[in-house]
Amino acid sequence: MEVIHDPAQFPYLGNAVVTSGTFDGVHVGHQQILARLCEVARASGGPAVVITYWPHPRLVLAPPPSHPEPLDLYLLNTLEERAARLAEFGVDYLLIIPFTREFAAWSSEEFIQRILLDTVGTSKLVIGYDHRFGRNREGGFDYLREHSGRYGMSVEEIPREDVDAVGVSSTRIRRALEAGDVDTANRYLGYQYPFTGTVVRGRQLGRTIGWPTANLVCAEDLKLVPARGVYAVRATTAAGETWPAMLNIGVRPTVAGNLAQTVEANLLGFEGDLYDQPLTVEFVARLRDEQKFDGLDALKAQLALDAEEARQHLAGD
Repeated sequence: MEVIHDPAQFPYLGNAVVTSGTFDGVHVGHQQILARLCEVARASGGPAVVITYWPHPRLVLAPPPSHPEPLDLYLLNTLEERAARLAEFGVDYLLIIPFTREFAAWSSEEFIQRILLDTVGTSKLVIGYDHRFGRNREGGFDYLREHSGRYGMSVEEIPREDVDAVGVSSTRIRRALEAGDVDTANRYLGYQYPFTGTVVRGRQLGRTIGWPTANLVCAEDLKLVPARGVYAVRATTAAGETWPAMLNIGVRPTVAGNLAQTVEANLLGFEGDLYDQPLTVEFVARLRDEQKFDGLDALKAQLALDAEEARQHLAGD
């Protein structure tokens, strides 16, 4: 997949099959659109093109957030994660349009003419249920269908995708992760929620009790961190090795307390140095809430139980 960050650098294609959207999460609803996009493109002999936006439009158009920031301003995917997911579906081109207030002020007619027709050369547009575009979200399926002859471009709308009779959306996935419900989030995503961070040096308190951890810091400040608690995760190192792991999100009330929240993974059975390297964890199951124990012995006993439970979840996954 060729990734292009500047519309001025995009090669005019003339026969492109296109979809557009933020695609945050690339969840099962998005995946239905992408599957149809690539199916139509292969049948027509044209390239499959995804148009997306960065930063997320809410970050540009929303008023300055209070602290803590509203949940919907947090991201399910970093831009790199989003691109990697899109590439898995066989997309040929990804056009990332810089989202600015000036771009947001374009009318739907301007977007169609300047991006879909003049920049990309769209022959068919595949869009999701209730997809809107242009200033004040004025453009949509009905508008496109009404004017398709004038544009020389056909349009197809994908029906709403439901999971367990509940509409899938990025917002619902954020709500699930905020509650620590990784089972629901993963079912809606169609994959296990990932978090990638660089391993940094912390206070190394875990080493003193026999449970060393990798302290992760994500470069994307708005990447959503699930609710505080202990999780079974699958960890992948920079070398491509995958390890069963348990992960704690919280303030470590037994050994530290009242500190800033950390994301710390214990790779079960791993021995080595991960400092300054990227580490990706995929959330498989939530084990328990974060809690304060009556001393280090009680904490160590619980960590041993957590490790065993994590292994069981990961073995059966």
